[in-house]
Amino acid sequence: MATNQTLSTDFLILELTENPNMKVPVFVALLLIYLLTLTSNTAIILVIQLNKDLNTPMYFFLENLSLLDIFYTSTTMPKMLQVLMAERKVISFTDCVIQLYFFVTFVGTACVLLGMMSYDRFLAICIPLQYSIYMRKTVCISLASICWFSGLINSVVHTVFTFRLHFCHSKKISYFFCDIPPLLILSCDDTSVNETLLRSIGVFIGWTPFLCTIVSYMYIIVTILKIKSTQGRQKAFSTCASHLTVVVLYYGSVMFNYVRPISAYSMYKDKLISVLYSIVTPMLNPVIYTLKNQDVKKAICKYLSSKQQ
Repeated sequence: MATNQTLSTDFLILELTENPNMKVPVFVALLLIYLLTLTSNTAIILVIQLNKDLNTPMYFFLENLSLLDIFYTSTTMPKMLQVLMAERKVISFTDCVIQLYFFVTFVGTACVLLGMMSYDRFLAICIPLQYSIYMRKTVCISLASICWFSGLINSVVHTVFTFRLHFCHSKKISYFFCDIPPLLILSCDDTSVNETLLRSIGVFIGWTPFLCTIVSYMYIIVTILKIKSTQGRQKAFSTCASHLTVVVLYYGSVMFNYVRPISAYSMYKDKLISVLYSIVTPMLNPVIYTLKNQDVKKAICKYLSSKQQ
């Protein structure tokens, strides 16, 4: 064990921009994105809950996705906003542990959930006559539970193994929140076990759902091409294109950020990638998944008209 280890309980973290002229515009932009993310995802949950026509497996999973978007943006963005305008850019050791634990939980849960959602679309489009049998309410709840449990276990392992390390070189995290790769870079211990865990668990949390999604969509595309009705093909393609857009955006950025050797990390590039899946994707999900969805539009219009009467 190194003898020059510091016992400071605070980490220094970076703001998204160090340009003093850009701090206020970036703060306002982040605040608006955060509020939009909270409002739109909360609205989606309320609309699904209040409309019986949306009481289907697809919207049940969308509710879970909206909850995840609310939770993991709330894990990082309030602190990011505070640090951006504060003179002392610090986060306590305890807060860092909590932030990393919940952020990794929600990221891992979202990875598995997107895979489950592709399975749901596969059954709905490829085996429609047996869809109601395979996706009973109890099955949906079980699948969602697997997603959340996978995220929790994944996070427990990574959090324990990350914070058993000693951070003796520096306490300055070259990142805008507590995440695994930047913390491993700070450690003076051997991080090979941590890197192995990232890659091996990443196979189950990231690569397996991603590959299952790709296979599901291969079958879905083949099935859609067999649909004789042009309107039917367009509706099916529209639904699937929305999900596939999120999948590529999310899985691509997450796996790029985690499933690589620590020596290959570039903090500047990785910060940009992190912005993509931790800030941009949760804001886009409600638009991509629901606001372009005719069923949701009808439900919103129905709800608003009932309020006006």
